[in-house]
Amino acid sequence: MRFQVPQFIEIEDKVVGPLTISQFVFLAGGAGFLIAMWLTLPSWLAVIVGGPVAVLGAALAFYKVNDRPFIFFLQHGLEYFSKDKLYIWDKNRTQKSPQNILEAENDPAKFVPAATASKIKDLAWSLDIKESDIYSRQNQR
Repeated sequence: MRFQVPQFIEIEDKVVGPLTISQFVFLAGGAGFLIAMWLTLPSWLAVIVGGPVAVLGAALAFYKVNDRPFIFFLQHGLEYFSKDKLYIWDKNRTQKSPQNILEAENDPAKFVPAATASKIKDLAWSLDIKESDIYSRQNQR
């Protein structure tokens, strides 16, 4: 029995023309703030005060850092600067004793071959072939 797995669950629906709801809200907020400043302040001061907020709204709507929305970058940056940082240095842990050196030399992880991209592709290909053989044998029965 096969089940259909949902795909593309990270993609938001385009609701307002070519924009998603969050993009529309960010753009509307930035533009609304700029218009409010334009109506209440002199034009040169409105551009200075409202311009950066409008640019921030556009960045929140469209700009991505490492294929993630700008809001996550902004959130993590604010958390980093607002939280306390604790740095602990353990002198005993950093010093190399003869016993630590011997343990490092006898470490079995050093003898495990590295998984290169070509080896991984070969393994995936062989698994695909074996999987298709299993399905074809089941269908013959």
